Amino acid sequence: MHDITPCLWFDTQGEEAALFYTSVFPKSKIVDVVRYGKAGPGPAGTALTVKFELDGKEFLALNGGPLHAGFTETISFQVFCDDQAQVDALWSALSEGGEEGQCGWVNDRYGLSWQIIPRVLPELLGGPDAEKSQRVMQAMLEMKKIEIGLLEQAAAGV
Repeated sequence: MHDITPCLWFDTQGEEAALFYTSVFPKSKIVDVVRYGKAGPGPAGTALTVKFELDGKEFLALNGGPLHAGFTETISFQVFCDDQAQVDALWSALSEGGEEGQCGWVNDRYGLSWQIIPRVLPELLGGPDAEKSQRVMQAMLEMKKIEIGLLEQAAAGV
């Protein structure tokens, strides 16, 4: 099997972003930094690539310059959380300097999109009870950061 590693193209902020992400997620670390030499094209000593792990999953940050730098919501990373405390902590960290979106979506300070999802959400949306599912969906559509207690109340019809 081949390894698949997401490569995130930054203008010049790849190392800064990798340090930020590894500070937000547990069991994360910088694995390797390859720096530009005298041949460039970036300034000698600055990061060309930064290999890092988020919760054991490998990523690569590439400082490739402004030509293709920038992210859209067409690519996002889903983070499944066990409880509201995890949702709150990740939401707070990732939205600082970024932009809160609807239904658990947040763009961080680098423009990367994240979906902060409680593990219980698919369970509350699924199952044979279509009315319950619709109540949960309606409640979620009114939220930015997802609130598990409010989803559970909607599921119960409260």
